[in-house]
Amino acid sequence: MNPYVPILVMMAVAAAMALGGLAASAVIGPKKYNRVKVANYECGVSPTPRAADAGRFQIKYYLIAMTFIIFDIEVVFLYPWAVAFDQLGLFGLGAMLTFIFLITVPFIYEWRRGGLEWD
Repeated sequence: MNPYVPILVMMAVAAAMALGGLAASAVIGPKKYNRVKVANYECGVSPTPRAADAGRFQIKYYLIAMTFIIFDIEVVFLYPWAVAFDQLGLFGLGAMLTFIFLITVPFIYEWRRGGLEWD
């Protein structure tokens, strides 16, 4: 038996489940739309009149999301590197210094846009 057959079967089952769920929700789900369901949702706060007309969110929401993503990516890559630091040697150190240099670019961008000011 080919060793890739179980992986292909698992991918086919996952695709069938995903497509089946989408199809079932389209057929079974309610189709009654009202003003509240189609309105913009801003983190539990009622949208401001200007934002409801323009359909835009404040930039602060995006900057907070970007901060979370940056910290999340940083932890995901730095923690395993710290655990396996001894085995990686000089190449691992160079790769992580490059990563830290590249991750500072979004930090600087966000700092300049005011995303780190929590007023």
